[in-house]
Amino acid sequence: MSDLPQLIYGWHPVLEALEANHPIEKILLRKGISGKGAEQLLRITQERNIPVQEVPQEKLNRTTRGQHQGLIAFRSVVPNPDIQDIVAQIFEAGQSPFIVLLDQVSDVRNMGAIARSALCFGAHALVIPSRGSALISEDTIKSSAGALLHLPLCRVWNLKDTIRELKESGLHFFAVHEKGELQPSKADLNQPLMLMLGSEHEGISPAYLSLADSSISIPQTGPVSSLNVSVAAGILAYETFKQRKA
Repeated sequence: MSDLPQLIYGWHPVLEALEANHPIEKILLRKGISGKGAEQLLRITQERNIPVQEVPQEKLNRTTRGQHQGLIAFRSVVPNPDIQDIVAQIFEAGQSPFIVLLDQVSDVRNMGAIARSALCFGAHALVIPSRGSALISEDTIKSSAGALLHLPLCRVWNLKDTIRELKESGLHFFAVHEKGELQPSKADLNQPLMLMLGSEHEGISPAYLSLADSSISIPQTGPVSSLNVSVAAGILAYETFKQRKA
């Protein structure tokens, strides 16, 4: 991993980092700031799909004791490749794409564990929305046992549009939730596919469920009615691996 600091703060350093195309995870901007610098910041972040969150001064002060001038950027520790390019390369290599999508999984440990299972069982990429997902930091890399240094992680501005584009590219969209119609062993996981799991608290958004070609549920017993999202991801990734090996 790079020796650059994870936090970049102050207007000149942040704009320099953006102009130099450093991978930025997200930006905190003090509420009420305007002017040419803010216009330039918003133009660049919109072009690069970098989320900007307007926050009170107190939030910025808690994040760093440095002279932030109302602006803090979180440097990403992994690149942000284009998922369409990855899928095209997979097809060109004569393989069947296996893409894992996460709907606002916000816990760093869950994100790391999912990446680890996805890499172990042959997923080609992990796709997350730019907003609402766990920050990809050194802690996330550690939680993934280094998997996020090898598995492409694609952060997208509009997950719904990405799903539609991948469906048009020939990928079958499976949504995993407790009311799914298919058991994992009955789903055809050999075909080009994307597999979506939902957030820890809300599951998959109805907006994404409405786009699903099929839905999968994992049979369970006992008094607890739902699995941790990272456990569910591991089970589905292994089932996909098993079907493709067979």
